Amino acid sequence: MIGKKKKLLVIDVLLMLLLIIIDQITKLFAVVKLKNQNPFVLWKGVFELQYLENRGAAFGMLQGKKVFFVLASVVVLAVIAYVLIKTPYQKKYIKLHITLVFIASGAIGNLIDRIRYDYVVDFLYFSLINFPIFNVADIYVTLSSIMLASLLLFVYKESDLDFLFWK
Repeated sequence: MIGKKKKLLVIDVLLMLLLIIIDQITKLFAVVKLKNQNPFVLWKGVFELQYLENRGAAFGMLQGKKVFFVLASVVVLAVIAYVLIKTPYQKKYIKLHITLVFIASGAIGNLIDRIRYDYVVDFLYFSLINFPIFNVADIYVTLSSIMLASLLLFVYKESDLDFLFWK
C-alpha cells in the first residue's frame, strides 16, 4: 500500500511540473511576442492576447503587495502538500489529488513570476465582457477552486476527510 501511495505522489509531482512548464512557456511567449505590442486579436470584440504586468491580484486588488502574495502562496502550498501526503490511496480521492495539483501548479506558476519579475505576466483578455486580463496559472487556480468547492460540498462526506485531522 505504501508503494502505491508514493507512486501517486510522484505522479502528482510530475503532473505539477508539466502544468507549471505549460504556464511558464505561455508566459514566455507573452513576454517575447506581446510585450510593447498592440493586442493580438483572436476573435474581434470577444477575445485577444494583451500583455499586462500584474503587481496585484485579480481585478487589480492589493497592488504591490509582493511579500503578502509570496507568504500566502507558501501557506497554500504547505496546506496542499499536507493534504496530498495525508490523503489515503483510494480511488475516491483521485479527483481531490488532481484538483489540488492544479491549484498548486497555478500558485507555483504565479509565484515564479512574482519572484522572477516582481509581477505576474497576464495576457488572456475577454474583451466581450471586459474581464480582467489573466493567465494559464489563473485558469488552473480558478477552475480547480470551483472543482474543490464542488467536491467538498457534493462528493465527499465529512467523514471522508477525517484523515486530515489529528485524533
